[in-house]
Amino acid sequence: MTRFWTPWEGRPRPHYSGLSALLAGLGRGVYRVAAPVVRHRWFAAPVFFGVVVLGVVFVWLCGLFNEAVLADYPVLRDLLVVTGLAIFVSLVPVFCIWWERKVAGRMQSRCGVMRVGGWHGWAQSPADGIKCLTKEDLVPDDADPVLFRLAPYFALTPVVVAFVALPFGTYWVFRHLEVGLIFVLGMLGVEVVAVIMAGWASASKWTVFGAMREACQMVSYEIPLGIALLLPVMTVGTLNLAEIGNAQAGGWHTWLVFRSPFLFVAALVYFITSLASCKRAPFDLPEGESELVGGYHTEYSGMRWALFFFAEYVAMFVVSALAVILFFGGWNSVLPDRWGEVLGDGYLARAVRGVVFGGPLWFLVKSFLLIYVQMWLRWTLPRIRIDQVLYACVQVMLPLAMVLLLGHTLWELWLPPELIAARVVNVILAVIGAGLLLAALAVIIRSRLNARRLVGYLAVDLLPGA
Repeated sequence: MTRFWTPWEGRPRPHYSGLSALLAGLGRGVYRVAAPVVRHRWFAAPVFFGVVVLGVVFVWLCGLFNEAVLADYPVLRDLLVVTGLAIFVSLVPVFCIWWERKVAGRMQSRCGVMRVGGWHGWAQSPADGIKCLTKEDLVPDDADPVLFRLAPYFALTPVVVAFVALPFGTYWVFRHLEVGLIFVLGMLGVEVVAVIMAGWASASKWTVFGAMREACQMVSYEIPLGIALLLPVMTVGTLNLAEIGNAQAGGWHTWLVFRSPFLFVAALVYFITSLASCKRAPFDLPEGESELVGGYHTEYSGMRWALFFFAEYVAMFVVSALAVILFFGGWNSVLPDRWGEVLGDGYLARAVRGVVFGGPLWFLVKSFLLIYVQMWLRWTLPRIRIDQVLYACVQVMLPLAMVLLLGHTLWELWLPPELIAARVVNVILAVIGAGLLLAALAVIIRSRLNARRLVGYLAVDLLPGA
């Protein structure tokens, strides 16, 4: 069996050729230069200071350019947006991989990654990326070489293209599409083709089993997922994601999740079905490490293996962003947008409005909170069987989604938002949502105050900053 060489193992290098040789040499050079620097304990301070400065600049830009400042310069605007999206899509998986390791460590009474980089192991993900670049790119003898090599790119490309129509704010979107929701859902649905392609092309029984599971799971759960998303579309009357987000600018109580009881439950149905769409626990049967070795990507190595995980974490952000736009107020804050009109039209007023009353910063905070819930569920719930997965879809989620669609249709027909009864229900649901949020915050605060009472490694500070 071929042994992989990494800079950490000191083994003889395998033979590389072409692009693999270039990437391997680049990875070794970066590692030799960066390793002594990131291992130094004083390296974390300037990095932390730089992150803080960049964060302040980003917050200021979120406020300043939340209005149509660059509308008269379309070419400059497109260049800025494309550059920003490329950087953002590259950083989301790197950050989420590190974050999930920390979340898993805390839930298992340990610290998680702590060494690489000096402060909570922040450089562990870049180090793993360098390792994947330097690993040999193997193709099984019986595999279809063309499809085997193309599958990782088929997995990553659609979820990246989905950002074309995904708005981060009223003007923070590459293209305002009238069918933006259908476009994003169509891009997410292409990923199943990549999984089936990878499983079949690998010529392994484990990969084929994983691919068939993914095909059954995604095709089944996309039906209740799509039905659940019809409710907010029916409420606002458009498929344009920017217009749906702007329709919720009146404050906490105007978020669509509090519009009716059916939308309240539909948000939960969408979130559960999105877990199956992203192959997240408890619906992670296509990978099934304990039974299928690694599922559809068992035979992959190096950077192609990493691309599958990049696609998974980017898809996690996309489905969380859709939930935020369609149910949880989009980029609008809990305060009514009209309160910010008293600040005037100066640059400082624009910045304050874009940070306090709505903007990309609110959108990112909400989206990453939902990503955290996905991580929380992964390390809490066990994996369910494939028959339970299909039972939950066909006999629970699908009938429930159809009942919600019918009920919300009658609600909008008989109880328009102008009626007193609809307003009372809206206020009650908003109070329930606020109560659930405060209860979650209370649990978090209580856990932090009682952290020293936990059994295990969290009871002591093994490393600085733990």
